[in-house]
Amino acid sequence: MTKTAGELAAAIGAKLEGDRNIEVRGVAAPERAGAHDLIYVEAAKHAGRAAASAAACVIAGDGVAISGKTVLRHAQPKVAFAKAAALLVERGPIAAGIHATAIVAPLARIGSNVSIGPYAVIGEDAHIGNGTQIGAHCVIGAGCWIGESCRIHPRVTLYASARIGSRVEIHAGTVIGADGFGYVYGDGRYWKFPQLGIVEIADDVEIGANATIDRGSLDDTRVGEGVKLDNLVHVGHNVQIGAHTVIAAQTGISGSSSVGQHVVIGGQEMPVCAAITGQDNSGGTNCLGYPGARDWQVQGGVCLVCTAPRARSTHQRARGQDRRQKEAKEFSTRRAERPGKKAEINTHAVACYRRWRTYSQYREDTTGLRSDRRVTQRKLDSRENYAVRPRSLRAKWRELRLRSG
Repeated sequence: MTKTAGELAAAIGAKLEGDRNIEVRGVAAPERAGAHDLIYVEAAKHAGRAAASAAACVIAGDGVAISGKTVLRHAQPKVAFAKAAALLVERGPIAAGIHATAIVAPLARIGSNVSIGPYAVIGEDAHIGNGTQIGAHCVIGAGCWIGESCRIHPRVTLYASARIGSRVEIHAGTVIGADGFGYVYGDGRYWKFPQLGIVEIADDVEIGANATIDRGSLDDTRVGEGVKLDNLVHVGHNVQIGAHTVIAAQTGISGSSSVGQHVVIGGQEMPVCAAITGQDNSGGTNCLGYPGARDWQVQGGVCLVCTAPRARSTHQRARGQDRRQKEAKEFSTRRAERPGKKAEINTHAVACYRRWRTYSQYREDTTGLRSDRRVTQRKLDSRENYAVRPRSLRAKWRELRLRSG
């Protein structure tokens, strides 16, 4: 779609500097932009990229000087660029018309300008709003309700009675409305707990590829307005997600959890969550990134950050360091308890440990491997000057040190 610089400035709330009649037809990065593309610059250090670009129109923040360009000044250049892109970029169709191989139930209600791709199945009593596009091999279960101008990509499955708002985009492979993981143990076996609720998704939600949202158990699973879910996000049964929350990839929200408004959850960071309250009166945004968090209740304006899970070998080394520190503390405590007697330090054991630590770290740094060789008791007792390599020497060193103390 073609817009003039003046029209774009009015649409995104920017201040125009330069020729208002320049035509803009698309968006691009500065290095790839053509004469009719729009680019943006957030910081002054990137002004040179914009100046060297072929683009004639650029969105820039306050205080960023760019000569020879029509500039649209905005306090948030990236936000303004996204708004402009929504006006300029026309998205490709998912389907065109109702394909001959699509199966539409006789009692399904199909709105105007609806497109249904090849081999899609629309169940009985389903409602499809005006202008909605449904991709190939999608399954819309009986009694589902889909609003207007939705984009449902190929191979999406909506179980029976799911409710989707307007302007919702669901990417390929997503499953909405499957039974939640609810079982009760009794009489020596597991009994399936009833999963009778539905899934309700509000307007302007976007759900990434291969995400799963389970139906409620005795309540409903609800996803609020403007929520953005990344690929491979799992939302358990009865979960309540507040408006304008974003959740990155490979995050799982366990059943009956509650996530408030304007919450930001990092990818692969929160397998289990109990309650995250949303934005507070001060307008703060919650940002959560905690692997294995359980029973957290985070008030608005709080940001929790944690590193990703460590590899097992790294975890074991950390545990070894903690154990050695604990033993050293115990040794010091024993020495303090016997002030009248000077403790004898086994210098040979200390030297062995130091050699092992130096060699082990060197070998791991250079080869990525950890030595598994053993040192015989004879060599250990002989006090020869050999390269110490075994893991088991740590235990021997601890034994010698305890004997000396």
